[in-house]
Amino acid sequence: MKKSCLSKFCLLIILIVSIFTFRSDAYAYTPQSLYDEVWKLVYSKYVDQENNGQDWKKWRHKYDDSLQTEADAYVAIDTMLLSLNDPYTRFLPPDEFAEEGSAISGTLKGIGVQISVKDGKLTVISPIEDTPAAKAGLKANDYIVEIDNVSTKGMTVKDAADKIRGEEGTSVKLLIRRAGVDKVYNVPRAEIQLKAISTNPPEQFGLNNRVGYIRLSTFMNKGTTAEFASALEKLNDKSGYIIDLRSNPGGLLSNAIFISDMLLSGGTIVSTVDRDGYKEPTRASKRVTTTKPIVVLINGGSASASEILSGALKDNGRAVLVGEKTFGKGLVQEINKLPGGSGLNITTQKYLTPNGTDINKKGITPDYEVKITEEEIAQGKDPQLSKAQAIILEKIGQ
Repeated sequence: MKKSCLSKFCLLIILIVSIFTFRSDAYAYTPQSLYDEVWKLVYSKYVDQENNGQDWKKWRHKYDDSLQTEADAYVAIDTMLLSLNDPYTRFLPPDEFAEEGSAISGTLKGIGVQISVKDGKLTVISPIEDTPAAKAGLKANDYIVEIDNVSTKGMTVKDAADKIRGEEGTSVKLLIRRAGVDKVYNVPRAEIQLKAISTNPPEQFGLNNRVGYIRLSTFMNKGTTAEFASALEKLNDKSGYIIDLRSNPGGLLSNAIFISDMLLSGGTIVSTVDRDGYKEPTRASKRVTTTKPIVVLINGGSASASEILSGALKDNGRAVLVGEKTFGKGLVQEINKLPGGSGLNITTQKYLTPNGTDINKKGITPDYEVKITEEEIAQGKDPQLSKAQAIILEKIGQ
């Protein structure tokens, strides 16, 4: 990425994807002060705190003089945050916050699955490519009914993550409901190496040698942008590209912006809207890396940063989208470090695609809707990838 592009978005990245240290770890904080810190952060930053049907001020002194231990504070904070009805604004104890940092750096421990609460149900956003969850057969939009024989009804994302995590080499038992059918999966836990980019198409698929394939499985890693630039350079001899965002749960907004900028010769990439309704567009720098035809593959597991990239390329007429409707996460979180090593992710902004579309809970509809069945997968077929290749070949005149 060119230096000018880096400087262009530096301020935006600092504002949107940042880590704030409010106290040194040596500071003798108390359970009450930790609770107070979280309340203040939500009060000052949360995108919709005044419009979600409650008076946030009622929580200010709700637990005065009753929080004696860290465990007390954690329960009180979780209870307070649950009232926002926002699964993405959540408190992370020190171990979980450290794990989130590890994910950003490229490693984590678990089974390799992104989860959320969708329509009141604990739902798989996406399994991460080449992890135990993916190998076991978990899929986007699977409903997790039970974890180790415990019902997930009313369970928070944090509680579910706590139950799914465990020692490397052990397994977790998940009861999964898919299309009304329940099935038990015993998934081993392991150290997950997050690989952002692959340029190898599925082995069984005979990709035309004029078509470049880039599988982008996460936007979480700090090195994702550099990996994507390297992939474009590696495939520079190709006449067009397929960018596979299927089951990519997203990650850092900055990565989505930088990658969009590589592919756009102008126009808006994304607009963010803060709690006061202020809309701030981020525009491409016009220093495009490639102008070759692009087709983007999406599905129900394509979320967050994946939807930003897809929306930017679609609305600017830069790429054709093939596959199935995306997950529908149009919110931006800010990462905050708290005293004692815990953390708080706060939804601070909403985002709109270049055409001004709010895709939250709606998703992005592909230009060509192509389904893929379990039977086709078992047979090594990929009608979505086949359609993408046909479109690219038509565009390059072959």
